[in-house]
Amino acid sequence: MCQSCAASAAPAPLSADASGPFRGLSRRGLLAGAGLGALAVHLPTGSAAATEPEAAETKAAASARNGAWACPALGRFPAGGHYGASRGGASHAGQDVSNSTGTAVHAAAAGTVVRRSWGGGLPGRTGNALVIAHGGGQYTYYGHLSAYRVGLNAEVRAGQRIADMGATGNVTGPHLHFETHTGRLGTTVNPVSFLAARGVDLSGGWSRIDPGASGATVVVIQHLMNRRGYGLVVDGAYGSVSADAVERFQRSQGLTADGQVGPATWPELVYTLRQGADGSHVRALQTALNKRGAGLAVDGGFGSVTRSAVRAYQSVNRLVVDGEAGPVTWRALTG
Repeated sequence: MCQSCAASAAPAPLSADASGPFRGLSRRGLLAGAGLGALAVHLPTGSAAATEPEAAETKAAASARNGAWACPALGRFPAGGHYGASRGGASHAGQDVSNSTGTAVHAAAAGTVVRRSWGGGLPGRTGNALVIAHGGGQYTYYGHLSAYRVGLNAEVRAGQRIADMGATGNVTGPHLHFETHTGRLGTTVNPVSFLAARGVDLSGGWSRIDPGASGATVVVIQHLMNRRGYGLVVDGAYGSVSADAVERFQRSQGLTADGQVGPATWPELVYTLRQGADGSHVRALQTALNKRGAGLAVDGGFGSVTRSAVRAYQSVNRLVVDGEAGPVTWRALTG
């Protein structure tokens, strides 16, 4: 667990940060890549983690499974690293995701990097950290990083690699400490339920994409549907035509025909792909890899360049590195 001191949750003013060399890259107490770090802060009366109105947050975001959000990191939830965990008079302000140092950390949504400093300039936090502002009073926090991959004031895309997981600060092992803030920086909500309401499983499961969504993940769906013979216009807009096609596909597979591409539909929709494959399903894969920064030509040909991109993605996300896009790799890419 973290051994950080308790502090007020009131945010420091937004300002330019000290983004110089990393301070104190501690590696003491590493647990062989299975970090159990956590972070403790005092939360004001009425906003304590244990009493956060999760139901209201879920209701407010009930129609927000729109493809705008992505899973920030792959790993496992360590014991005691959950939101609201007791820290002896303080409450854990985020959710920990444990994996080995160097595991990729991705932006959970598009936005601007407004903090790039030790602890993100927030009370009670330690280690190298980033804060991204997403607009509408929404912020995400990424802590204990071993390396930054974006600069202060950088504009980032959902799914873009922004940092590497690490064990900087007062921790017992490498992990990402991830927080979601709503209303203002310093007002935290449970990141697991926050992302779930937006179609993202922080524990690494399949995403949920509803009709009305837009963006790269919708392009992936449309390419995969076209491989199934549905002849959709690939425009990244999940409108009525695409939703009707998905419902017809779901019925053909014996699934609930609700138009949501989620944990039941994704496994039936994706293909296991390897070098030599060609077609719309490869375009879907190339699009998904590009959302994670691969920079591929979306030409539908699974050649050596695409295989290298698959292997690189698998490597930095601690998946089996075989260059084959199977269900596990698809789940991570579309999450």
